[in-house]
Amino acid sequence: MSGDGLIEIAEHLAVVLRAVTELESATVPVAAARGRTLREPVRAAVDIPVFDNSAMDGFAVRLEDVADASAAAPATLRVVADLPAGTGDDPPLAAGEAARIMTGAPVPTDATAIVPFEDTAGGLDDSLDRIAVLRAPRGPGAHVRRRGEDARTGDELLPAGVVLGSWQLAAAAAAGVAEVTVSRMPRVAVVSTGSELVAPGTPLEHGQIPESNSELLAGLVADAGGEVVLRVSVPDAGDGPREAIAAAELLGADVVVFSGGVSAGAYEVVKNTLGDAMAFTKVRMQPGKPQGFGRSPAGTLLFGLPGNPVSAAVSFEAFVRPALLRMQGRASIDRPAIVLPAAAGWRTPPGRTQYLPIVIDRSDPARWTVVPATRGGSHLAGGLGRAEAYAVVPAAVETVEPGDLVDVMLIS
Repeated sequence: MSGDGLIEIAEHLAVVLRAVTELESATVPVAAARGRTLREPVRAAVDIPVFDNSAMDGFAVRLEDVADASAAAPATLRVVADLPAGTGDDPPLAAGEAARIMTGAPVPTDATAIVPFEDTAGGLDDSLDRIAVLRAPRGPGAHVRRRGEDARTGDELLPAGVVLGSWQLAAAAAAGVAEVTVSRMPRVAVVSTGSELVAPGTPLEHGQIPESNSELLAGLVADAGGEVVLRVSVPDAGDGPREAIAAAELLGADVVVFSGGVSAGAYEVVKNTLGDAMAFTKVRMQPGKPQGFGRSPAGTLLFGLPGNPVSAAVSFEAFVRPALLRMQGRASIDRPAIVLPAAAGWRTPPGRTQYLPIVIDRSDPARWTVVPATRGGSHLAGGLGRAEAYAVVPAAVETVEPGDLVDVMLIS
């Protein structure tokens, strides 16, 4: 901790990650694994492709029969078989013979190339008697997909630690894999604090505001592979935080995330009631300086985030999301980052790393730029709806000028 009482972002994150343990894993069907984190490598159960097959609709031929074919001197062949995709036939081909074949169908053992319909005189319309080949294949194996050219049985297709999206699951299915071993989803309770909070759509009395942080944090939890088991609001007085923890633990929660109640005011309900279970610190960042973290007696991880919506979002990105990913065994817990020039300048906080919600201007495909999504206040939740990234500006930078390169953390 420095003389100003602030700790570094990396220091607080290290405290969080040291408290994290990996969750148990389970074997589930591929169809049920979308969005889950892979805990054991996926290895091919079959070759990809499973057999030599045609890459084109056309004719399976012996290359020597058509090697000299041209429009001026077509090669004439007799069609002796018809091979749709899914056939198990393997017809013999003698000199001067061909088999009509569709994309994906097994290539006959005697065939050494495929002639597409487009390279014959009659094409599909004249394809089951005799054909005239007008263009020679480029060589042996032309338009043939070879068995195992993508993967062989036993090859590792997906390493442990990756998140399973559509492409990854399709690869597993193509390799004949029916089940994968994945992490259990972290179970998370989201608790908003504040006597001023009411449900969206409720007629507002003087001093009341719509509660939005639970919607924000529940969505971020889901995006990080977690399962929200409880969403609740508690007032600024009473023992609501402890009651929320007890309710969450009855539901098997691994993590409780509080928003609000962790700063320096007189009615900071999380700070006032959970001082025996959580440590409250000030982190060198803006927004998100006040942070709380700890464990309940039962071992549930407790996060205390600031209550302003932008502060809560930034704090989740910096500390909660990495913890949830580490719990699942994710290989990478960092967001992807790029460097882009600023289209407009903005002020930065003295001595603190700034996380500024931004919009990426893609109007010039050759030169993307960034502009702030909000007017700067951490309470301005409306601008979050426009944000698609954060500009992360180091503490040593005093101001960002138009044209300056900034680090951009992508979040969508």
